[in-house]
Amino acid sequence: MTVQANDPGLSISAGSGTRIRPLLEWFARRAEAVAIGLVAILIGLALFSLFILVIGKSPVTLFQLMYTGGFGSWFSVQNSLSRAAPLLLTALCVALPARLGLVIIGGEGAVVLGGVAAAAAAMPLLGLVPPAVLFVFMGLAAMVIGGLWIGLAGFLRHYRGVNETISSLLLAYIAIALMNQFVEGPLRDPASLNKPSTRPLPAEYMMGDIPGMDVHWGLIIGILACILSWILMEATSYGFAARIAGGNVRAAQIQGLPVGKLITGFTAIAGSFAGLAGMVEVAAVQGSANASLAAGYGYTGILVAFLARHNPLAIIPVAILLGGIDASGGLIQRRMGLPDATVLVLQGTLFIVILFCETFYGRFRIFDPDLWKRSA
Repeated sequence: MTVQANDPGLSISAGSGTRIRPLLEWFARRAEAVAIGLVAILIGLALFSLFILVIGKSPVTLFQLMYTGGFGSWFSVQNSLSRAAPLLLTALCVALPARLGLVIIGGEGAVVLGGVAAAAAAMPLLGLVPPAVLFVFMGLAAMVIGGLWIGLAGFLRHYRGVNETISSLLLAYIAIALMNQFVEGPLRDPASLNKPSTRPLPAEYMMGDIPGMDVHWGLIIGILACILSWILMEATSYGFAARIAGGNVRAAQIQGLPVGKLITGFTAIAGSFAGLAGMVEVAAVQGSANASLAAGYGYTGILVAFLARHNPLAIIPVAILLGGIDASGGLIQRRMGLPDATVLVLQGTLFIVILFCETFYGRFRIFDPDLWKRSA
């Protein structure tokens, strides 16, 4: 027994196990979200395939066209990246409040009002300031309006007990109505006859493309927003306090944390990102505020955030994936004779399956190092 205990080979083996185990525990805790997320996507695609078979089409052809339209060529990739840009920002509108246990689904309202605010802020400054300065004013106006709009849902949640999911959704409908009122009323360009719009931005005041790519700068803005959001949540005391409040509001209050300010502040920050998405749509895509702002980016952002498990960094690849699926809608419509809404059916199927798979987190021993120790 003494010889075995002092055997160098055994010492090396024990030391290696001591070093490897923390790495395995770190990997296992993070692999759960990836594994369950991938399984959810596969199940959603399988169910969607059954739907395609029922209507008499080939799922194989559909998925081939989906890949071709989203990532099959450099043109397709650039189109997917352009569509992913607003999804990065609208997903943050869901992900940040979710870290406090809030479910905000009304980001669409902040998008449309942010776009209207950006267009309104640009009108008196055209020709007076350089484009870069104009973009700053447009972005600030959009972020302030978007932050106030979604921050109102957080305020009502904490101080009046109003469910934030319902209030944010109803606020989205109000925001769309207000957008229509402004665009068809006081902010309407008299020259926009068939499609009411605000005064269009001159070509020199449009947000250009990233050098070497046919993708506007909104993509970089969205990626930077995700990185800054991750730093806010993971590397600041403000983010740490928010995670504590999200885990147990009562415990946070006992510790003296300003729960009300955290809820209102984080929902306002989330709304400001959605408002910024509206500004990007006006300055880089539409050129004016009109009904096209209500394109559903706020609702697709919900799916992106849930699929990314509300991790700001994980939002980046998920948004690109969903952007590619969205970009393939036109090709599917032309080649297979399916309506453009087919992509929406797929997104809805994925969302339902992802919500269902949420119930499986924490149930698998392989992903829970605490259960390893109990078994040992």
